[in-house]
Amino acid sequence: MVMAGRRLDAGEAENLEAYLKCRPADLTARTELLGYCSRHDSRGKSARESKAKHVLLLIRNSPEAEVLGLPYGQFTPLLEPERDAQGKGAWLEQLKSEPESLPVLGDSAASFLLKDQELARVSLQKARALDMRNPKWPAALGQLYGLDMTKGAPEAKLAAATKALEQLEIAYELTTDAELRSLHLAYIAKATFAANKPDRAKQAAEKMLRDIDESDGAGHVTHHGNTILGRVALLAGNVGKAKEHLLRAGDIDGAPGLRTFGPNMALAKDLLEKGEKAVVLEYLKLCGEFWEMGEARLAEWTAAIRAGKAPDFGANLHY
Repeated sequence: MVMAGRRLDAGEAENLEAYLKCRPADLTARTELLGYCSRHDSRGKSARESKAKHVLLLIRNSPEAEVLGLPYGQFTPLLEPERDAQGKGAWLEQLKSEPESLPVLGDSAASFLLKDQELARVSLQKARALDMRNPKWPAALGQLYGLDMTKGAPEAKLAAATKALEQLEIAYELTTDAELRSLHLAYIAKATFAANKPDRAKQAAEKMLRDIDESDGAGHVTHHGNTILGRVALLAGNVGKAKEHLLRAGDIDGAPGLRTFGPNMALAKDLLEKGEKAVVLEYLKLCGEFWEMGEARLAEWTAAIRAGKAPDFGANLHY
């Protein structure tokens, strides 16, 4: 629905807006409009205002809408501080009125994930207690704890990796779908590497690449599996092998998460610190083939590297 919305022209978007005045509960139409806004929000005030209107309406009236768990249905604190505060307030109202609603707990946690990790943790732990057999919750908790694996003191990073690994392994054991198990294994490999267990990380990455299929998750597995193998190779002093894995990680058709959030830049950062600018620039070009939403950031990182500066990869060190 979001991708369909991104293909709309201005006239079609205007017609959908008019249609929603008569059918305000149509989630498909509202989700498509959020896709349209995501493509145009950097170009004008009207798209940003339209996005804010639709997101706030969904939080208040249809908090179960799946788009609210994605960036298209969320606000960016630095760019939209006032709207972000409104969105947070709307979610807190929903959590108060429906404290045991799994959709509310899940979507609010996704919205809070990069802004208020304590609120995200509370929502996810409550959802886990209510729905113990669902791997979605320990997987999300593993992602949450994993955000701290690359920052702070070494002891703090190790503790975060250990907590993330514990939850991710629970999610893996609870999951029966082969594709989802492979995706969980990707995060397990990253957490294992961060927990100072490179041999186990290598085993997990090799297994996920061995078991790869041609599903939507194939790009995700290829990307993260090669990223981990490259980091393990670099740790062992094999720069050439690490470079090979970096290019394999970028040479993919994409995957839903990668098309939205962009690539993992941990291996690229490691190689930059070794002076390997050329291969990282080539990797960024490859990533541009699947990360359409990240055109501006890729250009910013490319310019920084060419100028001899260290790019700020931000959250892309965690994805």
